[in-house]
Amino acid sequence: MTLQYKFPEGFWWGSATSATQIEGAANEGGKGKNIWDHWYEKESNRFFENVGPESTSDFYHRYKEDVQLMKQIGHNTFRMSISWARLIPGGRGAVNQEAVTFYNNVINELLANDIEPFVNLFHFDMPLELQQEGGWESRAVVDAYAEYAKVAFGLFGDRVSKWFTFNEPIVPVEGGYLYDFHYPNIVDARRAAQVAYHTMIAHAKAVEAFRTFNIQDGKIGIILNLTPSYPRSQNPADLKASRIADLFFNRSFLDPAVLGAYPQELINILREHGQLPTTEKGDSDLLKENTADILGVNYYQPRRVKAKDHLPNPYGPFMPDWFFDNYEMPGRKMNPYRGWEIYEKGIYDIMINLKENYGNIESFISENGMGVQDEERFLEDGEIQDDYRIDFIREHLKWLHQAIEEGCNAKGYHLWTFMDNWSWMNAYKNRYGFFSVDIKTKERTPKKSAHWIKRVSEDNGF
Repeated sequence: MTLQYKFPEGFWWGSATSATQIEGAANEGGKGKNIWDHWYEKESNRFFENVGPESTSDFYHRYKEDVQLMKQIGHNTFRMSISWARLIPGGRGAVNQEAVTFYNNVINELLANDIEPFVNLFHFDMPLELQQEGGWESRAVVDAYAEYAKVAFGLFGDRVSKWFTFNEPIVPVEGGYLYDFHYPNIVDARRAAQVAYHTMIAHAKAVEAFRTFNIQDGKIGIILNLTPSYPRSQNPADLKASRIADLFFNRSFLDPAVLGAYPQELINILREHGQLPTTEKGDSDLLKENTADILGVNYYQPRRVKAKDHLPNPYGPFMPDWFFDNYEMPGRKMNPYRGWEIYEKGIYDIMINLKENYGNIESFISENGMGVQDEERFLEDGEIQDDYRIDFIREHLKWLHQAIEEGCNAKGYHLWTFMDNWSWMNAYKNRYGFFSVDIKTKERTPKKSAHWIKRVSEDNGF
């Protein structure tokens, strides 16, 4: 069999997940509370079918079985996150030895099965006590994060060489401070800008700390959900709308993380509308000197925008949406279950942009995937026939392959996610995994896509 799409030697095949979404054991093992535990206690009605983060997919107790399954389907890499509230309950001070044992066991189990762990430090899960101090609005919380990062590097850096500071840092900004889909449910763009800015300062401080540790082959980066902003037309008004959407949702993190500075046009817009964050002396040097070594790219869907149809309400709160409207392109291809457009070429456009404008930084697809509701509909002979997921992955991989052929520095592909996991407000509504999880029994069962990815990974192509 000749492979039409062959990937470079050593290509990273794997999947990604996060602590709060799979570990469970929310009140076990000495773990402190995070904002999700708290919000669920307060307003469980806001979570799909009232399902909270207490037990999720129970990775805490089943990690050995799960790592075996990863190995069986050809994973050579796996991205996980550390729960800050588990490692350092309350976010500051004493390290929880039960958590150290757990993460050591997981890392060692992965390595014993020839799976390289990629470790991310923060995935939307602020310790509750630190959120009560103001979360990322607070400079003191930034310093606490830098200390937490040092603890993690010291504990696990002898075996983990690839580290990430944040996953999708724009999401807590949008969810928590603009559009009310994450705790603390604030709608205030100036505070949103402060949260975004402090997140980048926290990132730079962690990078700076990382470089003082002598981690063999050590690389540190950040994981950004890059969503190309496509204009409705080449009309100057539509082009401007797409450029500003790109500034707010992509370049607000991509530029400081990779280039070490913010785009001037974004600064000008925020200044003009009185939304600039508070900064400190030395911050710009800190950002400039501590750029990412590696970039994880999460890509699910494109953003299509057009010039505003109506002027924004002058009495309403400032929003990025003052500068553009979302545009539904006629005839677009859809994932009907999630309401998201499927546009595989977006993955190529992102990579070309990184090559042309961001020094061709070493990168990989750190998340890509397809959420589908009620997957039991596709059950045949005990196996979910998720051909739609196989098609989705294959068509994205073709475009990623094209980008690599054209010289893009893309090193791997991770699906979101290994097994169905709990997804914030959506809980278990949409399933993304190679393995299905029975919420009651926690039993894992491979889907058709699990057998497919095993072959792709073993052949290093298809």
